[in-house]
Amino acid sequence: FHARQFHRLAHSLFRWHIPVLPRLISHISRFLTGIEIHPGAKIGDRFFIDHGMGVVIGETSEIGDNVTLYQGVTLGGTSHQRAKRHPTLGNNVVVGVGAQLIGAITIGDNTKVGAGSVVVNSVPANATVVGVPGQVVAIRNPDTDTVERLPDPVGERLESLERRITELEKRLAIVGRRKGGDI
Repeated sequence: FHARQFHRLAHSLFRWHIPVLPRLISHISRFLTGIEIHPGAKIGDRFFIDHGMGVVIGETSEIGDNVTLYQGVTLGGTSHQRAKRHPTLGNNVVVGVGAQLIGAITIGDNTKVGAGSVVVNSVPANATVVGVPGQVVAIRNPDTDTVERLPDPVGERLESLERRITELEKRLAIVGRRKGGDI
């Protein structure tokens, strides 16, 4: 709450092109709350940071309405250019503990980002994204409230390798018995 109130003041001064003071307010806010929000970030209504220590929100970040960020989330940039370089979060987005959203990407409405994920590509609406790098693992259909599970190529490949190892171990055991010993 306090970080949001500090940001509202700093953001207003930033929009009025008042030099130095918005950054000073931002630094005081960071010192007191552990949450760093650049005065240029645009934040919608009902924004909530739960256990906010370590949260960083960059200058060109845009956050929609009803967004929740958990501890250690970074909305980071990829360059020092004055262009859009930080994420845009849609409405009703939840970002888990320690997730890193990097670059000028868009996170669609009603999306969930799993804890510890590193998201460097845009994510469609109604999706769940997890992992490093972030992969969309499910998309919810809001009309029917059903979830479409997307293919997991890494998981499928691991399962295939496990089956192959089991098969090779069986063959090796047969060869070992034929030779009179256990290999």
